[in-house]
Amino acid sequence: MTAMAGLKDLFTRNLRQSGIYVAFVAIVGLFTILTDGVLLSPGNVTNIVLQYSYILILAIGMVIVIIGGHIDLSVGSVVALTGAVSAVVVIQRGLPWWVGVLAGLAVGLLVGMWQGFWVAYVGIPAFIVTLAGMLLFRGMTLQVLGNISLSPFPAEYQKIAGGFLNGFLGGQGIDVFTLVIGAIAVLGYAFSQYRARLGRIKYQQVVESMPIFITKLVLVGLVGMAFTYQLARSRGLPIVLIILGILVIAYQIVTTKTVFGRHVYAIGGNLSAAQLSGVKVKHVNFWIFVNMGMLAAVAGVVYSSRSNGAQPSAGEMFELDAIAACFIGGASTTGGVGRVTGAMVGGLIMAVMSNGMQLMGIDQSVQQMVKGLVLLLAVAFDIYNKRRAGAAR
Repeated sequence: MTAMAGLKDLFTRNLRQSGIYVAFVAIVGLFTILTDGVLLSPGNVTNIVLQYSYILILAIGMVIVIIGGHIDLSVGSVVALTGAVSAVVVIQRGLPWWVGVLAGLAVGLLVGMWQGFWVAYVGIPAFIVTLAGMLLFRGMTLQVLGNISLSPFPAEYQKIAGGFLNGFLGGQGIDVFTLVIGAIAVLGYAFSQYRARLGRIKYQQVVESMPIFITKLVLVGLVGMAFTYQLARSRGLPIVLIILGILVIAYQIVTTKTVFGRHVYAIGGNLSAAQLSGVKVKHVNFWIFVNMGMLAAVAGVVYSSRSNGAQPSAGEMFELDAIAACFIGGASTTGGVGRVTGAMVGGLIMAVMSNGMQLMGIDQSVQQMVKGLVLLLAVAFDIYNKRRAGAAR
């Protein structure tokens, strides 16, 4: 494939995935200009990671739910419930911080099993089950906390979302350890993309030209190292970013390299065909929601660590932010389409917009309207792509 043909393929046939990255770069550039560079300052880049990490964690689970053709409206309430349980265990009962983490994760798994049972084996639509769950788990949160807030957590628990790894390799004002980890991540990405390219060539699939491929790797590498450099100039490598990175890598493998991942796409893409192909639909649907419950618990632990306490109102509207991140990141409203990486970019777009508008002092009501319009346009773009693909056939 020539360079010009590669560019055409990149921005037409793959417009759904490539367009989101172009939009992300454009939004970052716009808010960098509007905030006089404050958006990309070292301290603010670190704050974006700390403030929106739990939404990105939720988006990982939510995109799998959406790919499977479902929706989950309860994750905000699950975040509140798991944080509340952790707070009771650690703050009220005085048990070690890690016991609180395990208790929160156990509650998330039980919640996922509960909702997975009703969706998969009883056959109630996920929209109804999770809408009921949103009310049920919010009420349970109020019961667990006794309608009061609990704080503070011990220092070890606070480090989950507020701790940093730095100083291991020295550096005068720039943490070398953070730069090394960033470089390893960029090299790992380049290697994985190269292997994927070889695999597509082996099976005689269309790939972009080598100049386009190298350009893509260079651009991603530069962005990655610029991001790492800003973190290194601030407080170093956030622990929560390591947690998020591990989850992204793990679920990228799960969704693209495992039987479970292929079955999720098959169910969301064509349920009847999946059933005729022998896919255990009920089994897969059950584990989709167990997984969502677990990731909501992880987000609950991170959020309670970040806020240094548990509140009855925690997690409100989180489900909408997670769903918006997935749709903005390229997931289809009808299921069968979506990527973990796309959901991450969609979540980062929401994070940059929120942070940029806060820095500009824009009223909260206007911020909500802007987010709503962006979500609407993302779904409209999805529908446009489907109609164009149908017309092409």
